[in-house]
Amino acid sequence: MTRSIARGVRDARKDRGWSLEALSARSGVSKGMLVHVEQARANPSINTLCRLADALGTTLSRLVEPVELPPVRTVRAGEGACLWRSAHSAGRGVLLVGSEPSSSLEMWDWTMYKGDSYGGESHLPGTRETVHVLQGSLRIEVHGEATVLHRGDSAVFAADHTHTYSHTGDGKLHFVLAVAQPATTARATGSG
Repeated sequence: MTRSIARGVRDARKDRGWSLEALSARSGVSKGMLVHVEQARANPSINTLCRLADALGTTLSRLVEPVELPPVRTVRAGEGACLWRSAHSAGRGVLLVGSEPSSSLEMWDWTMYKGDSYGGESHLPGTRETVHVLQGSLRIEVHGEATVLHRGDSAVFAADHTHTYSHTGDGKLHFVLAVAQPATTARATGSG
């Protein structure tokens, strides 16, 4: 996966005619980290990848998937890109599939265990996240307001604020997440 990310970031940067310094300034990611990412010597965090995708005006899935995509992309069980792992459990966040920048939609499969938490940075203006809990209880905090969802509950929120996902109970938490970013926002960011 680090090779796909390296190629995706490097190709997107070069397509725009940007230097490493320019991408660093636009994304807030250090030039040193960019060098490591583009040389496939680093496994960047989701937050770093999101900042790079936002700065490049593309989707996260476009940075981690192969450049040439078939007319129908099928992601079989276990083939998604695992972009978050808990430091103390088997928790993980897997990008299942994402669409092209014109529609900017990503589908995620998340698993967390007691004590797991993930803090997401603000996405581009107009970005919305939709979550559906399959098992357990999920605490979402967005812009200082907390909501707890239980099995079968769903929620949608503006993800252009910092937000946190936390497991609030015992056992396993399993939820699916869709991230929808307005295509006009992505294009505007990529051109500036």
